[in-house]
Amino acid sequence: MQRSYAIIGTGALGGFYGARLQHAGCELHFLLHCDYEHVRQYGLICESPDGDFTLPKVNAYADVRDMPKCDVVCVCLKTTQNHLLPQLLPPVVKDDGVVLVMQNGLGMEAQAAEVVGAQRVAGGLCFLCSNKVGPGHTRHLGYSLVALGEFATRGISERLRAIADDFRRAKVETELANDLDVARWQKLVWNIPYNGLSVVLDATTSELMTQPHTRQLVEEIMREVVADARACGVAVTGEIVQKMLSNTEKMTPYRTSMKIDYDERRPLEVEAIFGNPLRAIQHAGVASPLLEQLYRQLKFLDARNAMSPR
Repeated sequence: MQRSYAIIGTGALGGFYGARLQHAGCELHFLLHCDYEHVRQYGLICESPDGDFTLPKVNAYADVRDMPKCDVVCVCLKTTQNHLLPQLLPPVVKDDGVVLVMQNGLGMEAQAAEVVGAQRVAGGLCFLCSNKVGPGHTRHLGYSLVALGEFATRGISERLRAIADDFRRAKVETELANDLDVARWQKLVWNIPYNGLSVVLDATTSELMTQPHTRQLVEEIMREVVADARACGVAVTGEIVQKMLSNTEKMTPYRTSMKIDYDERRPLEVEAIFGNPLRAIQHAGVASPLLEQLYRQLKFLDARNAMSPR
C-alpha cells in the first residue's frame, strides 16, 4: 500500500523530509505560507551530501482545506504555531490516519492529541542539520536520523514500521522507539544545551565545542538533563552524553534552529524545549538550576527581540 503524506510546515525540516519522500516515490502534499507561489511554480530544491536534486512539480497548497485527506500528516511547524493545530489537522488527516509530530521539545504530541485523539498520534524525533536557504530550497548539512514512537502506547506498531519503511526508502536513517518518553528526553539532552547556549552566547555548535569552558558547560547541562529525566521516571542512561558530545565534535559547524530564529527575530521555542521540561522537573520536586537559568535568559532575550524594531 502506498501511503499519502501531508507536510504541515515546509521549512528546513518539512521541506527536506518531504522532498526526500517524494523523490523516493511517495505521494506528498505540502502546506506552505510565504513560499506558496514560488514552490507552486518552481517546485522544491534539496542540496545534500547524499546528492542534490530538484522536484520541479509538487502538490503545493496555501490552505489546508484544499488538501486531500492523507494517511500520514507530518507536523513540521515551529511549536510556537501549535495554537493553529485545531484548524490545520482535522481537514487533512484520514479517519484511520496518523499525525506524526516532528517537532522539538516535550509535550507536543499531547497538543495534537487534544485535536485528533491520542490513538491517532505518533512522535517523530529528527536529528537533522538542515537550513532553509531560499524559497522552497533546503540545504542539508549532515545527519537525517528520525526516531519514531507511538504516543498512546509503548512498543512498535505496524503503522510505524510501514512509515519507517517509507523513510528508509527515501534514504533517511530511521529508528523505532519502544518508549517515546525516553526518545523525547534523549533528544532534549542535545537540544537544551546547544539550542540554549547558541543563543545566549551567540555561538555555533563548533564554537561551543572548541572552547574548553563552554564544552564543559555543555556536558554539565547534558548530565543535568539526564538526571532530570530520571527524576521524571524516564530511563535515560548517562552513556548518551559522551555519544552526543562525540557526534557534535564531528559535525559541520552548525547554527542551531533556535539561533537562526533568534537572528531572524522570530519567536523562540522556549516553552517547548525549556519551559515544559522545567515544569515537569518542578512537578517531580527536583531542582534543575542550569535548565532554569537558560530558561530565564532565553525568556528575556525572546521578549527583547519581540519588542525590538525590525
